[in-house]
Amino acid sequence: MLATAITVSAALGAGYAGVHYYLRPRESVDSSNDGAWHNGGDGQTPENAHASRLLSDLQRSIHTAPMRQQLAVARQLVDEGIAGTPSYDELGVTVQPVAGEAFDALWVTAESSRPQARLLYLHGGAFALGSATSHRLLIATLAKQAGVAVLAVNYRLMPEHKRTDGIVDCQKAYLWMLENGPNGVSPATHAFVGGDSAGGNLSLMLIAWLRDNGHRQVDRAVAICPNTDATGVSPSLVDNRATDQMLGRGFVGRFVKLPPTLARATIFAVTRLRPDDPLLSPVFGNLADLPPTLIQASDTEMLLDDARRWFTKAKRQGTDARLELYGGMMHVWHMFAHVLPEGVVATDRIAAFIAEAIDD
Repeated sequence: MLATAITVSAALGAGYAGVHYYLRPRESVDSSNDGAWHNGGDGQTPENAHASRLLSDLQRSIHTAPMRQQLAVARQLVDEGIAGTPSYDELGVTVQPVAGEAFDALWVTAESSRPQARLLYLHGGAFALGSATSHRLLIATLAKQAGVAVLAVNYRLMPEHKRTDGIVDCQKAYLWMLENGPNGVSPATHAFVGGDSAGGNLSLMLIAWLRDNGHRQVDRAVAICPNTDATGVSPSLVDNRATDQMLGRGFVGRFVKLPPTLARATIFAVTRLRPDDPLLSPVFGNLADLPPTLIQASDTEMLLDDARRWFTKAKRQGTDARLELYGGMMHVWHMFAHVLPEGVVATDRIAAFIAEAIDD
């Protein structure tokens, strides 16, 4: 009996060690603020306190629902928007569903939108929630201020679909957007991609995939508070958990408490990809020869080092990468731009970054 127990323990130990060795990150990527722009704020404002209360109210409504219903409740409440989020109609834009394609999306345009200048927008939500509706304030603002037609994609979400299904949707939508606009079939003169959080991850994945597969590259890319590393080694995942109200109190905050090997094994089991595969973790890919890319992040959020590490490596490999850091903001504070001045500033800077490429 003792011999059997010892044998089983040894086998489990060897198996765990093997999983740890196989799934460990194969590359170390450091981070730097060198060359980053900082807004100079610290988040200690009445407006930020108000935004924090709105987020707390939303989180309370989700967490008080029965466990089995929390994802559905979260999806519904996020789509409804943070208290006071204007509707598309109130934002003064036109919305057209895309019909008959292998992906679900909306065209969002304003009077100032140039139909041949197109932005693929990929929403955030931990790959499990969010939509073109939940992110309407940011999407509509970019359509108006950058002067682009925005193709907002409702890529397939987990757990109903595989993680790679969402990747495929984004790839297909971009290639389709190159030849189709809000007014029908016509080539794009300018093409952009942008996204936040999970959508930032997908945006950075996409530009590397376009380069590697010989497709037309975007003119510029934007990643807001992107997740760039699924292996969980970014120091800020732990260091900023207490200061990240959005991610620290949710699934991400709980997930990073798992032993790293168990967390990586879970990701591998769900995706069938190594956590450091560039399709999941863009920071581990080749970051040379990519388009000008703007990264924005908060200096108190858990994904800070995901953003800084991608920026640092991309700069070192010769890509025109730009990092903007905002003091004391919550993750994707742009969603609160109807009450938060820093959300307006950040969105304005993104719009200017995109419009600059059109006007050149």
